[in-house]
This record gives sequence, C-alpha cells and structure tokens, in this order.
Amino acid sequence: MAYDDTTTSDTEDVRVLVAQLVFGSLAAQTVRAAVRLRVVELIGDKERSAAEVAADAGARPQPMNRLLRALAGLGLLREHAAGSFSVTPAGATLDPGRPGSLTSLVRMFTEPTMLRAWEHLDDSVRTGDVAFDAIFGKDFFSHLKEFPDLSAEFNAAMSQAVRATAAVLPRAYDFGRFTTVTDVGGGDGTLLSAVLREHPALTGVVYDTEEGLAQAPATLERQGLTQRCSLVAGDFFRSVPEGADVYLMKSILHDWSDEQAVAILRHCRAVLPPGGRVLIVEPVLPEVVDTGTDGLTYLTDLNMMVNVGGRERTRPDFEDLCRRADLALVEVTPLTGAEPFCLIEATAARITS
Repeated sequence: MAYDDTTTSDTEDVRVLVAQLVFGSLAAQTVRAAVRLRVVELIGDKERSAAEVAADAGARPQPMNRLLRALAGLGLLREHAAGSFSVTPAGATLDPGRPGSLTSLVRMFTEPTMLRAWEHLDDSVRTGDVAFDAIFGKDFFSHLKEFPDLSAEFNAAMSQAVRATAAVLPRAYDFGRFTTVTDVGGGDGTLLSAVLREHPALTGVVYDTEEGLAQAPATLERQGLTQRCSLVAGDFFRSVPEGADVYLMKSILHDWSDEQAVAILRHCRAVLPPGGRVLIVEPVLPEVVDTGTDGLTYLTDLNMMVNVGGRERTRPDFEDLCRRADLALVEVTPLTGAEPFCLIEATAARITS
C-alpha cells in the first residue's frame, strides 16, 4: 500500500519527523526543568561552566552538564567549549527578568494538571467528552479557583501569550473612531492597555471573573491607565457591561462549545449600540490543512478538546456563531506579526422582513 507520494529516498526524513514528534514531550520537560532550576538566569549574559551553574542551582555538576548540553541541542544554549555555555536569544525567553519572557507559559503548559487530560485524548476523540472534567470532577476554570497560585500562573501565562497581539492590534484596526472598549475576558488587562496607550482618547473596561482580574490592578498601575480604565467582575455567560461601543475578546470563544460561544456573543449583541462592533481575536483555521503549517494551532485545538471543551474554528464556523447571535461577520484580517491570530470584525445583523 502506498501513502501519498512518499518514495524510498524520503524514508530517513520521515523517520526523523516521527521521532521528533514522539520526543516532543521530552523536550518540553527539559525546558520545564531549565525553568525550575533557573539555569538561564544563572548563566545570564556570560559564558559559564556547567560546574558553576550547578553550584549556584544546588545541583550536581555532571547531571547539570547533561541538562545544559540537551538545552544546547535544542537551540536554547550554546556550548563554546566542553562544559562551557552561553544563552541564545531563544533561551533568553526562559529568564523571567528579561523582556519577552515566556517562563509562565512554559510552567503552565508543562504543568501536570494541564497534561493529565492529554493522557486521555483518545477517550475524548471517542466520546466527545472533556477529559479534564472526568479526571478532576470539575471543569478547568472551577479547578483554577481552588488553587490561587495555579490561577495566578495561568493569568501570567495568558499575559505572556497575548504580548504579540498587543504589539500589533492597536495599529491594525481603527479604534480611534470609538469612545469605549470593553475587553471581555480581558484578564490582567495587557491587551486593552496596549490599545488605550495607542489611542489616548479611548476609555476602557476589563471584564472578567474576580480570579481573572486578580493581576489587572497592577497592570493598569504600571501603564498609568487607572484613570482611563475600570475593572468589572462578572460572568460573561450571564451578561456583559453596557456602555461600550466596541466589545473585544481575545482567545475567549475557543475555550467554549458552540452553544456557549453563541451565548457570550448574544450578550455582547444585547448591549451593542448602533454602529458598535464586536472584535474577536482568534486563529481562523483554513478549511483544508495547509501542508506548510507547523501544526501548533491544531495542537491548541486538541488542547481545547481535552481540557476545556472548546475548539479552534474556520471562517464558516465564525460566520455561523455570529449569525446565531444576531451578528454579521464583516471582515477577517490576519494579524501580521501575531500569527496565527486574525481580527474578526462583526456588527449587528440587519433585520429583514
């Protein structure tokens, strides 16, 4: 039996690809260990020996050397001479003290709580059920409420994940024609802060649960936005605050089933003024998988399946959600520099007789 157009000459490349995929979880745990042992912080901007790093980390020299060599093999460190290492630009993202750090994202997505459900991916595929709920007896966000440290780590991870979007969204859309933006599920306010800084005439509201807003006051204080942005705690399955002419949500709908996503959109529609907009920032999957994809968005889709019960969607999927919420999808704009995210613009649907 032949599979596509694979030839004998492709055999080694195929084996390498599969091996890299299978060993991906091992690479993730290697990165997790590096963060927990603070090796990038300990190396800093210098070239340091494994023995020096081990001494500062409270570890043994020989095992530390093996870890650092693995990190060099993954492109996060560089080994200059035997046992002597420096940090690469990619590795620098594992230092929480540097701009662009991804340490909270690493901790959260290598956290055993997050990974347990992945062990039951096949069960979720068979049944359509959320594996996390079956394992823990509650949904993911209810679980976070019971563990404040884990909830704070999740919030920090989401803040780090939104930075690329925050860097490009404020100039990718004409927010200046509006007066107030409500960021629905806006977390610590990182995204809305970027929009408000770029558009000084705007005011804003960050709307989220009390747990989601826990770090938002500090963000607004750092950005000097406490007078232009308010924080409102609530449940977007029940309502969203009135008074804005733009309702923004980034990486919210993909957490939820179609029925739940429609409920959120309906609440936005209920308070949308004439000329108002609903802006959705999410990946938009092609209807056929692009052979050049890195596959990460599809892994995110599976993560939504096993951990929260949501999914990534195509343009027709978003059109259907909007239609069911009495909204009309106006335009989908890829956010260059924040791939794979797109800006999905919707407005109130016209009522036809």
